[in-house]
Amino acid sequence: MDLNDFLGPQPIVIDLQAENRWQAIDELVGCLVTSGKIKLEHQDVITVAIKKREASMSTGIGYGIGIPHASTDLVSEVIGAIGRSRKGVQFEALDGKPVRMVMLFLVPQGQFQKHQQTLANLAKLLHNPDFRDGLFGI
Repeated sequence: MDLNDFLGPQPIVIDLQAENRWQAIDELVGCLVTSGKIKLEHQDVITVAIKKREASMSTGIGYGIGIPHASTDLVSEVIGAIGRSRKGVQFEALDGKPVRMVMLFLVPQGQFQKHQQTLANLAKLLHNPDFRDGLFGI
């Protein structure tokens, strides 16, 4: 898996204005709507699903990265968006540090293996310090 597998041919990368993880999720889901990857009428349901998952345990994995995600029957393929923050977002990350890169993704409901595979592949990519440094410069 490379970043194109996650982002697709027309990546969504935004500069976040968010100060916390909830605002970051709102911004990124809004970008998925604006780009046509999800329907406007599905925005609230999808946002609630991601926030419910995030409330159970922060997806701030350390290294300045957060990976909020959820499964939903409102998408037919894995979709995602990346937000970066120069000042950092309070994300309740495992290392207690602000998050500078938020990688949000959605997986079709019932595709548990695809969900786990996507999460594992992203974690593997993000474990590489050179990749992380390059990602912060997107």
